[in-house]
Amino acid sequence: MNGADTAWIIVATALVLFMTLPGLALFYGGLVRSRNVLSVFMHCYAIACLMSLLWFGFGYSIAFGSGTSGYWGGADKLFLNGVTVDSLTGTLPEVLFFAFQMTFAIITPALIVGAYVERIGFGFVLLFSSLWMLLCYAPVVHWVWGGGFLADGGIFGDTGVRDFAGGIVVHETAGLAALILAIFLGARRDASKPPHNPGMVMIGAAMLWVGWFGFNGGSQLAADGGAAMAITVTHISAAAGSLTWALWERIKFGKASLVGLVTGTIAGLASITPASGFVTPLEALAIGSIAGILCQEAVTLIRNKVKIDDTLDVFAVHGVGGIFGTIMIAVFGAGTWAAQLGSLAIVGIYTTVVTVALIYICKAITPMRVDHETEVNGLDLAVHGERAYDITS
Repeated sequence: MNGADTAWIIVATALVLFMTLPGLALFYGGLVRSRNVLSVFMHCYAIACLMSLLWFGFGYSIAFGSGTSGYWGGADKLFLNGVTVDSLTGTLPEVLFFAFQMTFAIITPALIVGAYVERIGFGFVLLFSSLWMLLCYAPVVHWVWGGGFLADGGIFGDTGVRDFAGGIVVHETAGLAALILAIFLGARRDASKPPHNPGMVMIGAAMLWVGWFGFNGGSQLAADGGAAMAITVTHISAAAGSLTWALWERIKFGKASLVGLVTGTIAGLASITPASGFVTPLEALAIGSIAGILCQEAVTLIRNKVKIDDTLDVFAVHGVGGIFGTIMIAVFGAGTWAAQLGSLAIVGIYTTVVTVALIYICKAITPMRVDHETEVNGLDLAVHGERAYDITS
């Protein structure tokens, strides 16, 4: 065990949990109407609790068990069987590695929340998120990070896919699932009202930015120059994405908005995530600068041209950003085109099939969408018996 590595990953684990609680909750909560803000908080918080227990029971073993098939890790580490204070993963206590990866298993299904807010049933959220994390997210983790068939020595030869912190594992899977859920749900009955609290959105985005240092820097699994470089390029990409999004808004609409500026931050962060362990600061500047414009145009395409009500633009920002960053690894020569594009295609198809199947299964068990009256009056009061603001606002 290395004490410095251990200390850093303890901090990184806290930072990644901080991304969901409270960062993502505030970011998403500020973007919805006031009558639904508590439901967003409820979704994020309940998912964090439920995914933690499911990762402990099953997910960690599926992702990082000692199975040799290349497709799943097996059942040898269910409920942390055999994991003690003396067990090691590299230079880290294995129980710390488990906890660090648990925070990723929390935020990935929580990202999907942004696609279905203001109209989805709470029971459906819990059931779908649980099954999706175990049957979609955890196997993909094994394929890419757990020595599975997409990693080095797998189907792409000695050089497997390069995904440092989750462009494919986190952002592509969550983005595609979000888009599919939005299609199945259909549009909100009244999507015309703007975010109720842009200030809350900014605070949440700022927390996400800080937490992302643990997300990307912690993925080095060591306290060394690689972690420092990952943090540096993450920051550069976030700053560049923020400014190019705002500039593009100014050019197109004559004004740069606060919500646009901080959404550009998330675009820059999502795009650098897979590449953060492989690129230079100048390459990170290019990735973030392009992402601010690319993801904004993806928002316009999905929202205005294709007419899909992905409420908080999860696919356009996280999905497109993660896919773009994964491709840029090959552009800059840090990975092979076959492995990068092939893995994106394989994971994309698998995520689509599993997500569609789980939607049908979960719909048969619990209603997917709330009734008309609940949606009009707001989910806070109707579903949870609480409200944060005057329900008419």
